[in-house]
Amino acid sequence: MIRILAAVLLALLALVPPALVLPALAAPGLCVGPVCGDEISRSAKHHWQLRLRINDQMGHHERVVVDCRDGVISPRVGQVERGYAGAVARRACRLAGEPPA
Repeated sequence: MIRILAAVLLALLALVPPALVLPALAAPGLCVGPVCGDEISRSAKHHWQLRLRINDQMGHHERVVVDCRDGVISPRVGQVERGYAGAVARRACRLAGEPPA
């Protein structure tokens, strides 16, 4: 009985088109403490600048630009706590291959 049920279940799963299957949710990106960064891209004009979107667990999010030469985040103040945001930015710079000055 169990074999028949398993065979029927497998047959039904084979009929489900792959487009109806939801993709797995990916990790949010680089995280340090309660702050995560994603959508990381390099500036077209200055190779030492990265642009990223940072967000925290309270739902605040913003886009920042980080100068990988000295680790400065622009804008310097915002809703997301800058200590953790700076750590996320420095990690993104290291992964992008931009060594600090």
